[in-house]
Amino acid sequence: MSLPPEILKKVKLLEISTRKMVNNLFAGEYQSAFKGQGMTFSEFREYVPGDDVRSISWPLMARTGKPYIKKFDEEREMTLMLAVDVSGSQDFGSRDYLKGEVITHIAALLAFSANKNKDPVGLLLFSDQVEHYVPPKKGVGQVHRILRDLYYFQPRSRRTHLTPALEHLLGVLKKRSNIFLFSDFMDRDFDAPLRMMGKRHDCVAVLVRDPAELEIPALGLVDLHDPETGEVMTVDSSSSAFRRHYQEVLSRQWESFEQQLLRAHVDRIDVRTDQDFVVPLIGFFKRRNRR
Repeated sequence: MSLPPEILKKVKLLEISTRKMVNNLFAGEYQSAFKGQGMTFSEFREYVPGDDVRSISWPLMARTGKPYIKKFDEEREMTLMLAVDVSGSQDFGSRDYLKGEVITHIAALLAFSANKNKDPVGLLLFSDQVEHYVPPKKGVGQVHRILRDLYYFQPRSRRTHLTPALEHLLGVLKKRSNIFLFSDFMDRDFDAPLRMMGKRHDCVAVLVRDPAELEIPALGLVDLHDPETGEVMTVDSSSSAFRRHYQEVLSRQWESFEQQLLRAHVDRIDVRTDQDFVVPLIGFFKRRNRR
């Protein structure tokens, strides 16, 4: 299926800007932060004095009458999986960018970084169901496909539920992978699959929020529209009681979410639509490298 020219133009412009960032800002950061897991067997070679005797293959020695050791190489390749929330709330934005647009830029930056490191990269789009899945694969063509899907794909549902997405990834990813989970995480009851994800994979929650969600502007009577359910509620945004209640509810939600991440051993990156998204990303990589 041919894509509209405006989508192809967006993909090309995003590739140009992202490649510059990858080359100038991310040189070595991605590779250092996400190293391969362990060692893989390479070959047998004959034992020479000074080799570690613990590496001797005793069954092979019994068959040949000569001592051989097992040679291992460091496993560098790591799969990158981008799991992206495409529910209705990602279409919200009070500044220059919608939340979904910020997610697309970050996903592009990570995808090109993985490609430069010769790592396979895949994509999962989800709402309250698995909307679209692209199995991990290497190459710049794969990155282009992922960017086109991020721009072009139209989800069937506008609601959010993380459990189906997490369970799908647990089923299809057999090897330990790096998973970036993009969402505003306005959901409940996904604690169990998130914990399992934290055990099996290196999972990072990328929390994308808009300043208008963190503090509602005092504009008097306003209609608050829920993009996922279509419900509309009229509130007095200038009321101190309403604003205090809103902040209390928001604080409890984020405190609960933080505890979920801690229990699941899942890292977190906080991104705002009104700030440079590259700064928290680089900060995350640097913290990882120090660890």
